[in-house]
Amino acid sequence: MKINSFIVPHDFTAAADIALQHAIATGKSSNKVILLLHVVSKEADIKEASIKLDKIIDNYASEGLELIPNIRIGNIFEDIGDFAAEHQAELVFMGTHGAHGWQHIVGSDALKVVTHSHIPFVIVQEKAVKTTGYENIVVPMDLHKETKQKLSIVSNLAKYFNSKIHVVTPEESDSYLKHQLESNRLFAEKFFNDRGLDITTAILPSSGFDKEVVKHAVSVDADLIAIMNLNRSNFLNVISSNYEQYMITNDALIPTLIVNPIESNTVYGGWFD
Repeated sequence: MKINSFIVPHDFTAAADIALQHAIATGKSSNKVILLLHVVSKEADIKEASIKLDKIIDNYASEGLELIPNIRIGNIFEDIGDFAAEHQAELVFMGTHGAHGWQHIVGSDALKVVTHSHIPFVIVQEKAVKTTGYENIVVPMDLHKETKQKLSIVSNLAKYFNSKIHVVTPEESDSYLKHQLESNRLFAEKFFNDRGLDITTAILPSSGFDKEVVKHAVSVDADLIAIMNLNRSNFLNVISSNYEQYMITNDALIPTLIVNPIESNTVYGGWFD
């Protein structure tokens, strides 16, 4: 079992390969082990999948990281999360084909996979990672108490890439709700300042907040948007979860860090702690 590891589910598509490139860029200086995972539906598919995984590993041999192939028989909705838990992975990097992809992992599928797992995910679309990594990270803060749980992971990524963090909150006219939002913003600001990180803050229109977040992300040339996945307690199908699905399949193709809330009053810890 590899503790110091990232996981990349690979379905032999360009989006999955880009997810692998993100994992390599993030894990290079800390010698992360990258576990490549392909899920097949029947045993007869294992041999062909094994050959393809070995070829991918050969293609990235010069990157200097250990890439290990893994094949599971099952389905992506359960096995990716189970595999990540079994190997105590720190992050899962997964490619998606937007909201209307054909076959493989489309946006709604990606959200189902994330919801099944306790491990944070970085969901990427078909947009290559910069050589400088995640230079600008947008962090929306809302009224949910769980919103603070993503700050530690964001902090670790920001320290690693020397990123600037852009905290955004929705505009609110109600005095009580406005106070709550301000409290969350100040908490985030202090959290990042205490760690010596460069931070900006902005208040965005609350109407269509998800689209305003992406618009702001584009304006600051963001490389990552960090959100919480609040669907774990949702009894409805996650396809109805418009906010999260829009963010991970945003039109600007900006990767999304998506963290599942944990039942705790503490801020979520994470990789590189």
